[in-house]
Amino acid sequence: MPEDTYRKQVKDPYVVGIDLGTTNSVVAIMKNNRPIVLRNEYGKSTTPSIVRLGKEEIVGEEAKKYLNTDPENTIFASKRLLGRKFTDPDIQEYIKALPYRTMQSCNGDIWIKTSFGKYSPAQIGAKILSKMKKIAENALGSKVFASASNSESKIAKNHIGSSVRRAVITVPAYFNDIQRQATKNAGRIAGLDVIRVINEPTAAALAYGLDKSAGGNVAVYDLGGGTFDISILEIDNGVFHVKSTNGDTFLGGEDFDGELMKFIINMHEQQEGMRLDMKLCHLRS
Repeated sequence: MPEDTYRKQVKDPYVVGIDLGTTNSVVAIMKNNRPIVLRNEYGKSTTPSIVRLGKEEIVGEEAKKYLNTDPENTIFASKRLLGRKFTDPDIQEYIKALPYRTMQSCNGDIWIKTSFGKYSPAQIGAKILSKMKKIAENALGSKVFASASNSESKIAKNHIGSSVRRAVITVPAYFNDIQRQATKNAGRIAGLDVIRVINEPTAAALAYGLDKSAGGNVAVYDLGGGTFDISILEIDNGVFHVKSTNGDTFLGGEDFDGELMKFIINMHEQQEGMRLDMKLCHLRS
């Protein structure tokens, strides 16, 4: 099957789907031919894509607490760095606003430098994927199949319980091959068999059942916390063919927040004669 074509086939209900997001990440399964988003330990359907590095690594909601108290070791928005070169002009402009340090690796990629070591963006992504894997294991071992028959519940626990292995991970439609491979590497490091990397707009179209209800050309846009992209999909008998894609890695909700923050800082300085000391991490706390 060509890379840009995907048919909706749910033969293995124990494959999880993961949206590794810039701001938040989500994990879901298919149950009765419907996507079911699994909730984390706080009962939330989204988990912050934040990693606090230290003697004890913390991922998600708890990691947010360290954005202000330990900004150099609390990593956010690592997705924007996946598969990117340190000297990339967009990256150089972006890292000016980051509270944590970055560096150039031996192959020219951008890495993250903390008090506890050096990490590639894929390694940080792997920690987030590991968290999503654990969320799936906990949810699938308890709540999701609570209403299932005894035999179905037994099968679910035998196959998943504490051993989620296979996953489909979504990426922005305009991710290049290097960025897609970096995403797959993150999954591998997390102990996942990434059976497919698919475009986020395609995944959205599948989730909304457009493969069954629509035909012809469909435009799907995805405005997330850190990225914006649009895809033109041709749908024919349940088969999606990506005709065209475009997007921006540095255009999302976080960028809107950043511009609003700059506006407020400038207004406060003009009116009060005092400049506020605010950084990107303050928007997430």
